[in-house]
Amino acid sequence: MISEIANQIFNQAITDYHQFDNIDQVATNPHDKGSLAHLLYLKNWIDTAQWHMEDVVRNPSIDPVEGLSWKRRIDAQNQVRTDMVEFIDGYFLDLYKDVVANATAKVNTESPAWAIDRLSILALKIYHMQEEVDRPSATAEHRQQCQQKLTILLAQRTDLSTSIDELLADIEAGKKYMKVYKQMKMYNDPSLNPVLYNKVK
Repeated sequence: MISEIANQIFNQAITDYHQFDNIDQVATNPHDKGSLAHLLYLKNWIDTAQWHMEDVVRNPSIDPVEGLSWKRRIDAQNQVRTDMVEFIDGYFLDLYKDVVANATAKVNTESPAWAIDRLSILALKIYHMQEEVDRPSATAEHRQQCQQKLTILLAQRTDLSTSIDELLADIEAGKKYMKVYKQMKMYNDPSLNPVLYNKVK
């Protein structure tokens, strides 16, 4: 099952990242280039770095200039994340290109890669919630509350994993078909963001 492979790879990437715990650390991807495993590992590494960028920028004592610099870096990283999702969808489009959809086939509300994106973020939530459960300096009440949240996150991962596997099986069987739309994010594009194209030169 793709979801089982993805979850294993996401956990591996998160563990590898935290050996360095450095946003600027370049991933040493252990999987063959061009493979789905390679793409999934890189996808989660990108997500993990962005997770920690989001932590940094929320420091209430951060210098405003530094905070703005981090915000712009997060915007750039989010574009990289989006591009990676679309690249993974390209993998699935190629994988299923010869499948003939049934006459009654329907399109899903989201593409496989965007569902996998949610699974990657969920892996990060589970990892960091587990840290809170295990944090020695936390109160017993805090750890108990985090354990309850962790239980919900683990159930959510099970449900999402099942949904992803069912979606891919339906696409392979022709019961559903892929229809991928580019995200067309506007805020980073100087020709689409009015704040940028109306800027006084």
